[in-house]
Amino acid sequence: MRIGLDIMGSDHGPVVPVRAAVMAVRELPADVRLVLIGDEPRIRELIAAENADPAAFDIVPSQDDITMNDNPTKALQAKPRSSISLGFHLMKEGKIDAFASAGNTGAMLVGSIFIIKPIQGVIRPCIPTLVPKEKGGLGVLLDVGANADCKADVLAQFGLLGAMLAEHVYHIPAPKVGLLNIGEEEKKGDLLRQATYELMKDQQLYTFAGNVEGRDLFTDKADVMVCDGFTGNVVLKVIEGFHDLLEAHGVDDPFLHRFNYENYGGLPVLGVNGNVIIGHGISNEIATKSMILATREVVLSKLNDRIREALI
Repeated sequence: MRIGLDIMGSDHGPVVPVRAAVMAVRELPADVRLVLIGDEPRIRELIAAENADPAAFDIVPSQDDITMNDNPTKALQAKPRSSISLGFHLMKEGKIDAFASAGNTGAMLVGSIFIIKPIQGVIRPCIPTLVPKEKGGLGVLLDVGANADCKADVLAQFGLLGAMLAEHVYHIPAPKVGLLNIGEEEKKGDLLRQATYELMKDQQLYTFAGNVEGRDLFTDKADVMVCDGFTGNVVLKVIEGFHDLLEAHGVDDPFLHRFNYENYGGLPVLGVNGNVIIGHGISNEIATKSMILATREVVLSKLNDRIREALI
């Protein structure tokens, strides 16, 4: 297995991704090879500074890398030798089995859709996040930013994509899928939510748990919670902000610690023909290492094959 890692996308520069790669390679089995994409002289210097052997990695040199301020679509076209562009083309050519980056999320999404392309039958790829459950385990919330505006059939299909992720990567048996809404009753919500409810209720591809409210996010009422990307991103930022606020006020609780993004590292873009993993730009070396390890789990799960089989 070959995992491509974007070294140039981190908010912290190449230091953190290289340090994370050195940490990860000490935990990964021998059949996993990390392909580091970025400034080759700097990568070699940083590997040496970690007392590691550069020969333990493959290094692909990049230049003119994409920043967080670049326009995603224009940057991929204008910067073909950037670490993100190279990562996608290496995957398209079959030279890596997965590509992970904490870089420009928009560029990662654009590359996923226009270079790797959606799986046949997927209406809109989406980005999930994980939500810890009060009684243990994890839940999946999607979409959290890729699709601000959605139609009912798109939201209903997000239920399938989320259920596949929950079952095959996070090993949740027969995951229950809920529709995030402003009430539990069937006719609650706007016209979009009402139409989506009808589609989700009638499909046979996953177990529909009905409407769930915001207060149900951390309960076991649903394992997968579906919403449009605008709503999901607001919910995600509220969760992150509240976690940081409680920590700043000195709250020390085991459940609160489970919200720490370091534990999860990154998550796949769901519904595309490749294993594309997106991490948080502010990720430290622990979170980036977690992203690398999570990438291996996604590859082993054969998630994309499972999605294709479900859509046949």
